[in-house]
Amino acid sequence: MERINARTTNSARGIVLVLCAGILWGTTGTAQSFSPAGLSPYWVGALRLSIAAAFFAAYAAMGPGRITASLAGIDWRRAILAGACMAGYNLAFFAGVKATGVAIGTALALGSGPIWAGLLQIPGGGAPSRGWWAGTLLAVGGGILLVLGRGGALQADPAGVALCLAAGFAYALYAILNKHMVHRAEPAIVTLAVFSVAAAIALPAAGVWAGPLDITGRGWAIVAFLGIAATGVAYLLFSSGLRGITAASGVSLALMEPVTAFLLAIVVVGEHPGLAAYAGLAALLGGLALVIRSEVAVDQADSRRLRRRSCSCR
Repeated sequence: MERINARTTNSARGIVLVLCAGILWGTTGTAQSFSPAGLSPYWVGALRLSIAAAFFAAYAAMGPGRITASLAGIDWRRAILAGACMAGYNLAFFAGVKATGVAIGTALALGSGPIWAGLLQIPGGGAPSRGWWAGTLLAVGGGILLVLGRGGALQADPAGVALCLAAGFAYALYAILNKHMVHRAEPAIVTLAVFSVAAAIALPAAGVWAGPLDITGRGWAIVAFLGIAATGVAYLLFSSGLRGITAASGVSLALMEPVTAFLLAIVVVGEHPGLAAYAGLAALLGGLALVIRSEVAVDQADSRRLRRRSCSCR
Protein backbone atom coordinates (compact mmCIF):
# COMPACT_ATOMS: atom_id res chain seq x y z
CA MET A 1 0.00 0.00 0.00
CA GLU A 2 2.85 2.42 0.76
CA ARG A 3 4.29 1.77 -2.68
CA ILE A 4 0.92 2.55 -4.32
CA ASN A 5 0.51 5.77 -2.33
CA ALA A 6 4.09 6.75 -3.25
CA ARG A 7 3.28 6.35 -6.96
CA THR A 8 0.27 8.66 -6.67
CA THR A 9 2.27 11.23 -4.69
CA ASN A 10 5.15 11.12 -7.18
CA SER A 11 2.77 11.62 -10.09
CA ALA A 12 1.11 14.68 -8.54
CA ARG A 13 4.50 16.06 -7.50
CA GLY A 14 5.90 15.49 -10.99
CA ILE A 15 3.00 17.35 -12.61
CA VAL A 16 3.42 20.34 -10.29
CA LEU A 17 7.21 20.48 -10.74
CA VAL A 18 6.99 20.41 -14.55
CA LEU A 19 4.28 23.09 -14.59
CA CYS A 20 6.52 25.26 -12.38
CA ALA A 21 9.40 24.67 -14.80
CA GLY A 22 7.15 25.82 -17.66
CA ILE A 23 6.32 29.00 -15.76
CA LEU A 24 10.03 29.79 -15.36
CA TRP A 25 10.72 29.04 -19.05
CA GLY A 26 7.94 31.46 -19.91
CA THR A 27 9.98 34.34 -18.46
CA THR A 28 12.70 33.87 -21.11
CA GLY A 29 11.14 35.97 -23.87
CA THR A 30 10.27 38.87 -21.58
CA ALA A 31 13.77 38.84 -20.05
CA GLN A 32 15.41 38.79 -23.49
CA SER A 33 13.31 41.76 -24.59
CA PHE A 34 15.36 43.85 -22.12
CA SER A 35 18.74 42.61 -23.36
CA PRO A 36 20.99 44.94 -25.42
CA ALA A 37 20.20 44.95 -29.13
CA GLY A 38 23.74 43.99 -30.14
CA LEU A 39 23.86 40.80 -28.06
CA SER A 40 23.66 37.80 -30.39
CA PRO A 41 20.95 35.24 -29.55
CA TYR A 42 23.53 32.52 -30.23
CA TRP A 43 25.67 33.87 -27.41
CA VAL A 44 22.59 34.18 -25.19
CA GLY A 45 21.85 30.49 -25.74
CA ALA A 46 25.45 29.39 -25.18
CA LEU A 47 25.98 31.54 -22.07
CA ARG A 48 22.73 30.47 -20.44
CA LEU A 49 23.78 26.83 -20.87
CA SER A 50 27.20 27.57 -19.34
CA ILE A 51 25.77 29.49 -16.39
CA ALA A 52 23.21 26.73 -15.84
CA ALA A 53 26.03 24.15 -15.76
CA ALA A 54 27.82 26.24 -13.12
CA PHE A 55 24.56 26.47 -11.15
CA PHE A 56 24.13 22.69 -11.22
CA ALA A 57 27.73 22.22 -10.07
CA ALA A 58 27.18 24.56 -7.11
CA TYR A 59 23.87 22.91 -6.25
CA ALA A 60 25.34 19.39 -6.46
CA ALA A 61 28.29 20.44 -4.29
CA MET A 62 25.87 21.23 -1.45
CA GLY A 63 24.56 17.66 -1.46
CA PRO A 64 26.07 14.57 0.20
CA GLY A 65 28.97 12.79 -1.48
CA ARG A 66 31.61 13.95 -3.93
CA ILE A 67 30.56 15.27 -7.32
CA THR A 68 33.30 13.36 -9.14
CA ALA A 69 32.14 10.06 -7.64
CA SER A 70 28.52 10.85 -8.51
CA LEU A 71 29.41 11.79 -12.09
CA ALA A 72 31.31 8.51 -12.45
CA GLY A 73 28.01 6.67 -12.02
CA ILE A 74 26.26 8.57 -14.81
CA ASP A 75 25.28 6.81 -18.02
CA TRP A 76 27.65 8.96 -20.09
CA ARG A 77 26.46 7.69 -23.46
CA ARG A 78 22.99 9.00 -22.72
CA ALA A 79 24.37 12.13 -21.05
CA ILE A 80 26.49 13.06 -24.08
CA LEU A 81 23.58 12.47 -26.46
CA ALA A 82 21.23 14.44 -24.18
CA GLY A 83 23.77 17.27 -23.97
CA ALA A 84 24.09 17.32 -27.76
CA CYS A 85 20.28 17.46 -27.98
CA MET A 86 20.14 20.38 -25.55
CA ALA A 87 22.84 22.29 -27.45
CA GLY A 88 21.12 21.43 -30.74
CA TYR A 89 17.78 22.60 -29.40
CA ASN A 90 19.17 26.00 -28.39
CA LEU A 91 21.15 26.59 -31.59
CA ALA A 92 18.48 25.24 -33.97
CA PHE A 93 15.75 27.22 -32.21
CA PHE A 94 17.58 30.55 -32.40
CA ALA A 95 18.61 29.94 -36.02
CA GLY A 96 15.07 28.88 -36.93
CA VAL A 97 13.49 31.90 -35.24
CA LYS A 98 15.94 34.18 -37.04
CA ALA A 99 14.83 32.71 -40.39
CA THR A 100 11.07 32.42 -39.80
CA GLY A 101 10.35 35.15 -37.26
CA VAL A 102 9.49 34.79 -33.58
CA ALA A 103 5.82 33.85 -34.07
CA ILE A 104 6.18 30.93 -36.48
CA GLY A 105 9.53 29.81 -35.04
CA THR A 106 8.22 29.60 -31.48
CA ALA A 107 4.96 27.94 -32.56
CA LEU A 108 6.77 25.27 -34.58
CA ALA A 109 9.48 24.50 -32.02
CA LEU A 110 7.21 24.38 -28.96
CA GLY A 111 4.29 22.79 -30.80
CA SER A 112 6.27 20.00 -32.44
CA GLY A 113 8.08 18.96 -29.24
CA PRO A 114 5.16 17.12 -27.57
CA ILE A 115 4.19 15.41 -30.83
CA TRP A 116 7.77 14.22 -31.36
CA ALA A 117 7.85 12.98 -27.76
CA GLY A 118 4.68 10.95 -28.24
CA LEU A 119 5.95 9.41 -31.49
CA LEU A 120 9.37 8.60 -30.02
CA GLN A 121 7.81 6.61 -27.19
CA ILE A 122 5.85 4.29 -29.52
CA PRO A 123 8.80 2.03 -30.54
CA GLY A 124 9.60 1.26 -26.90
CA GLY A 125 6.07 0.09 -26.17
CA GLY A 126 5.19 3.19 -24.17
CA ALA A 127 2.71 4.70 -26.62
CA PRO A 128 0.72 7.50 -24.94
CA SER A 129 -3.02 7.03 -24.41
CA ARG A 130 -5.73 8.46 -26.62
CA GLY A 131 -6.54 10.94 -23.86
CA TRP A 132 -2.94 12.14 -23.89
CA TRP A 133 -3.02 12.60 -27.67
CA ALA A 134 -6.34 14.48 -27.50
CA GLY A 135 -5.06 16.81 -24.78
CA THR A 136 -1.67 17.30 -26.42
CA LEU A 137 -3.09 18.10 -29.86
CA LEU A 138 -5.57 20.54 -28.31
CA ALA A 139 -2.80 22.18 -26.28
CA VAL A 140 -0.46 22.35 -29.28
CA GLY A 141 -3.20 23.86 -31.46
CA GLY A 142 -4.03 26.36 -28.75
CA GLY A 143 -0.35 27.20 -28.29
CA ILE A 144 0.09 27.86 -32.00
CA LEU A 145 -3.02 30.06 -32.06
CA LEU A 146 -1.82 31.89 -28.94
CA VAL A 147 1.63 32.59 -30.37
CA LEU A 148 0.42 33.61 -33.84
CA GLY A 149 -2.41 35.66 -32.31
CA ARG A 150 0.16 37.89 -30.62
CA GLY A 151 1.22 39.18 -34.02
CA GLY A 152 4.67 39.59 -35.47
CA ALA A 153 6.25 38.96 -38.84
CA LEU A 154 5.28 35.66 -40.50
CA GLN A 155 7.93 34.16 -42.76
CA ALA A 156 7.51 30.64 -44.14
CA ASP A 157 11.21 30.07 -44.82
CA PRO A 158 11.68 26.33 -45.58
CA ALA A 159 15.12 26.09 -43.94
CA GLY A 160 13.87 27.97 -40.89
CA VAL A 161 10.82 25.71 -40.60
CA ALA A 162 13.08 22.64 -40.76
CA LEU A 163 15.35 24.08 -38.06
CA CYS A 164 12.41 24.77 -35.74
CA LEU A 165 11.04 21.25 -36.23
CA ALA A 166 14.54 19.91 -35.57
CA ALA A 167 14.64 21.96 -32.35
CA GLY A 168 11.37 20.38 -31.23
CA PHE A 169 12.72 16.90 -32.02
CA ALA A 170 15.97 17.57 -30.12
CA TYR A 171 14.04 18.75 -27.07
CA ALA A 172 11.74 15.70 -27.11
CA LEU A 173 14.68 13.30 -27.42
CA TYR A 174 16.46 15.13 -24.57
CA ALA A 175 13.40 14.64 -22.34
CA ILE A 176 13.22 10.90 -23.06
CA LEU A 177 16.94 10.42 -22.41
CA ASN A 178 16.69 12.51 -19.26
CA LYS A 179 13.76 10.42 -18.02
CA HIS A 180 15.95 7.29 -18.15
CA MET A 181 18.87 8.95 -16.36
CA VAL A 182 16.99 10.60 -13.45
CA HIS A 183 15.66 7.21 -12.38
CA ARG A 184 19.23 6.03 -11.84
CA ALA A 185 20.94 9.17 -10.52
CA GLU A 186 20.13 12.41 -8.74
CA PRO A 187 18.56 15.07 -11.03
CA ALA A 188 21.23 17.63 -10.02
CA ILE A 189 24.04 15.29 -11.11
CA VAL A 190 22.23 14.37 -14.34
CA THR A 191 21.61 18.00 -15.26
CA LEU A 192 25.21 18.90 -14.40
CA ALA A 193 26.51 16.24 -16.79
CA VAL A 194 24.06 17.08 -19.59
CA PHE A 195 24.47 20.85 -19.45
CA SER A 196 28.26 20.64 -19.22
CA VAL A 197 28.23 18.72 -22.50
CA ALA A 198 25.73 21.17 -24.00
CA ALA A 199 27.83 24.20 -23.00
CA ALA A 200 30.99 22.59 -24.40
CA ILE A 201 29.21 22.29 -27.77
CA ALA A 202 27.31 25.60 -27.77
CA LEU A 203 30.14 27.98 -26.75
CA PRO A 204 32.45 27.31 -29.74
CA ALA A 205 29.43 27.15 -32.05
CA ALA A 206 28.36 30.63 -30.90
CA GLY A 207 31.88 31.91 -31.51
CA VAL A 208 31.81 30.59 -35.08
CA TRP A 209 28.30 31.76 -35.94
CA ALA A 210 28.16 35.07 -34.05
CA GLY A 211 31.80 36.14 -33.79
CA PRO A 212 33.54 37.38 -30.63
CA LEU A 213 31.42 37.97 -27.56
CA ASP A 214 30.44 41.62 -27.08
CA ILE A 215 28.33 42.05 -23.95
CA THR A 216 27.51 44.86 -21.54
CA GLY A 217 26.80 44.80 -17.83
CA ARG A 218 23.06 44.76 -18.49
CA GLY A 219 23.59 41.90 -20.91
CA TRP A 220 25.38 39.89 -18.22
CA ALA A 221 22.52 40.56 -15.78
CA ILE A 222 19.95 39.27 -18.30
CA VAL A 223 22.06 36.22 -19.15
CA ALA A 224 22.61 35.48 -15.44
CA PHE A 225 18.87 35.48 -14.83
CA LEU A 226 18.29 33.25 -17.85
CA GLY A 227 21.05 30.86 -16.82
CA ILE A 228 20.15 30.54 -13.15
CA ALA A 229 16.35 30.92 -12.97
CA ALA A 230 14.94 30.27 -16.44
CA THR A 231 17.39 27.44 -17.19
CA GLY A 232 19.10 26.14 -14.04
CA VAL A 233 16.19 26.09 -11.60
CA ALA A 234 13.68 25.33 -14.38
CA TYR A 235 15.51 22.26 -15.71
CA LEU A 236 16.20 21.01 -12.20
CA LEU A 237 12.45 21.15 -11.55
CA PHE A 238 11.74 19.50 -14.91
CA SER A 239 14.25 16.68 -14.33
CA SER A 240 12.93 16.06 -10.83
CA GLY A 241 9.36 16.03 -12.16
CA LEU A 242 10.20 13.40 -14.76
CA ARG A 243 10.75 10.93 -11.92
CA GLY A 244 6.98 10.82 -11.41
CA ILE A 245 5.49 11.22 -14.90
CA THR A 246 6.18 10.07 -18.44
CA ALA A 247 8.57 11.98 -20.70
CA ALA A 248 5.76 12.63 -23.19
CA SER A 249 3.56 14.19 -20.50
CA GLY A 250 6.54 16.22 -19.29
CA VAL A 251 7.08 17.74 -22.73
CA SER A 252 3.35 18.43 -23.11
CA LEU A 253 2.99 20.06 -19.68
CA ALA A 254 5.98 22.25 -20.51
CA LEU A 255 3.54 24.10 -22.80
CA MET A 256 2.83 26.12 -19.68
CA GLU A 257 5.73 28.18 -21.03
CA PRO A 258 3.74 30.10 -23.71
CA VAL A 259 0.95 30.70 -21.18
CA THR A 260 3.38 32.49 -18.87
CA ALA A 261 5.01 34.33 -21.77
CA PHE A 262 1.57 35.50 -22.93
CA LEU A 263 0.60 36.85 -19.51
CA LEU A 264 3.98 38.56 -19.00
CA ALA A 265 3.76 40.15 -22.45
CA ILE A 266 0.47 41.76 -21.43
CA VAL A 267 1.45 42.80 -17.89
CA VAL A 268 5.13 43.71 -18.33
CA VAL A 269 5.66 44.51 -22.02
CA GLY A 270 2.23 46.06 -22.60
CA GLU A 271 1.11 43.95 -25.57
CA HIS A 272 -2.54 43.97 -26.69
CA PRO A 273 -3.21 40.56 -28.28
CA GLY A 274 -6.35 39.86 -30.29
CA LEU A 275 -9.22 37.49 -29.61
CA ALA A 276 -7.45 34.66 -31.45
CA ALA A 277 -4.69 34.68 -28.83
CA TYR A 278 -7.21 34.44 -25.99
CA ALA A 279 -8.99 31.58 -27.78
CA GLY A 280 -5.62 29.86 -28.10
CA LEU A 281 -4.97 30.40 -24.39
CA ALA A 282 -8.28 28.73 -23.50
CA ALA A 283 -7.58 25.78 -25.81
CA LEU A 284 -4.05 25.38 -24.47
CA LEU A 285 -5.19 25.33 -20.84
CA GLY A 286 -7.98 22.89 -21.73
CA GLY A 287 -5.45 20.63 -23.45
CA LEU A 288 -3.11 20.72 -20.45
CA ALA A 289 -6.04 19.75 -18.21
CA LEU A 290 -6.69 16.72 -20.44
CA VAL A 291 -3.00 15.73 -20.36
CA ILE A 292 -3.00 15.94 -16.55
CA ARG A 293 -6.21 13.88 -16.41
CA SER A 294 -4.68 11.27 -18.71
CA GLU A 295 -1.48 11.08 -16.64
CA VAL A 296 -3.47 10.67 -13.43
CA ALA A 297 -5.69 8.01 -15.03
CA VAL A 298 -2.65 5.99 -16.16
CA ASP A 299 -1.14 6.32 -12.69
CA GLN A 300 -4.37 5.14 -11.06
CA ALA A 301 -4.57 2.18 -13.44
CA ASP A 302 -0.99 1.22 -12.53
CA SER A 303 -1.86 1.54 -8.85
CA ARG A 304 -4.86 -0.79 -9.27
CA ARG A 305 -2.64 -3.35 -11.00
CA LEU A 306 -0.13 -3.14 -8.15
CA ARG A 307 -2.95 -3.51 -5.61
CA ARG A 308 -4.32 -6.61 -7.33
CA ARG A 309 -0.83 -8.06 -7.61
CA SER A 310 -0.10 -7.49 -3.90
CA CYS A 311 -3.44 -9.08 -2.96
CA SER A 312 -2.78 -12.13 -5.12
CA CYS A 313 0.65 -12.54 -3.51
CA ARG A 314 -0.99 -12.85 -0.11
